[in-house]
This record gives sequence, structure tokens and C-alpha cells, in this order.
Amino acid sequence: MARVCDICGKGPRTGNTIVRHGLAKYKGGIGMHTTGINKRRFLPNLQSVRVKEAGNSVRRTVCTSCIKQEKVTKA
Repeated sequence: MARVCDICGKGPRTGNTIVRHGLAKYKGGIGMHTTGINKRRFLPNLQSVRVKEAGNSVRRTVCTSCIKQEKVTKA
């Protein structure tokens, strides 16, 4: 199953996890220092839903934001 919404095309996004060590300046330290950066993926919240299309019920992969906005009509 592709991780893409069939309605809006929302898919995975990329980002970073940042590791910081040290004591913050407002706590009396010399500040936080970045000690590691790793790649990560933000996946959309996809649900498999039965949808009405042209009088038939079809199973589609839809993100929850499209379901909340009622872009699809459930069968």
C-alpha cells in the first residue's frame, strides 16, 4: 500500500531529529549544543475506508483530515 492519500495526495514528509546536550543559558549554563542530527519521516494518518463513487462502494486509502472535512462520503 502506497503511503499517499487517494483524495488530496498527501504523502510522507522528511525532517530531522535533533539531539541537544548541555545546560540552558537561563539555567546558568553555557547553552544547548547540537550533538546529533538524524533523518526521520513524518507519515500521514491514512485509513482504509469504503467510499461511495458513482453509485458503487470502493475501498480507498484516505487521510483523516479528508475524512474530517467530509471530502469523501462513506458507503
